[in-house]
Amino acid sequence: MPRYVNRFDPVDELICCILSQHSADANSFPAFTLLRATLPEWEDVVAAGPERVAEIVKGAGLANQKGKFIVGSLRALAETFGSYTLDPLRVMPVPEAMAWLQTLPGVGPKTAAIVLCFGFGKGVIPVDTHVHRVSMRLGYIGPKTTANQAHDELLKVVPGELAFAYHSLLIQHGRMVCRAPRPRCGECVVAAMCPRQGVG
Repeated sequence: MPRYVNRFDPVDELICCILSQHSADANSFPAFTLLRATLPEWEDVVAAGPERVAEIVKGAGLANQKGKFIVGSLRALAETFGSYTLDPLRVMPVPEAMAWLQTLPGVGPKTAAIVLCFGFGKGVIPVDTHVHRVSMRLGYIGPKTTANQAHDELLKVVPGELAFAYHSLLIQHGRMVCRAPRPRCGECVVAAMCPRQGVG
């Protein structure tokens, strides 16, 4: 079973996640790496301003928007916590931390959940298209449940300590077996317990 491994500092996770919005990892990760190499400190990023940041991260797409989101979010961290940190979220209850993160520019439920799950190891399930689709087909969420609603709904049926593993396994399962078009139900290890909700 996948175990939680911290891949980034939480602030790095936040900025990387903003860059990944509506972008493939193959584009967003190089943009993040270039940003950190060009402007190594967060204060450098803020001082450079949204337009300069947009020039650096243009490979991730929607650069003007993301430049504003990145600089705005970093400014909010410094204004709220006195430095470029998210450490106070470690002791915040998850609902409060989720709500606070969503006050940042460009941060919705998915980005907030990724920061808490991957940055802090919190029992939160980031819901992408694969997690949403597989959870619906398994009957864990209703057919009309949106991805944003699914963040809360899934925590009612998945224990917090299994959140990271659930997220990781469903992404893999969604990519390889429970695909959007033409799911490979004959190869599915949970086919016997799957109601195939939403599968034609």
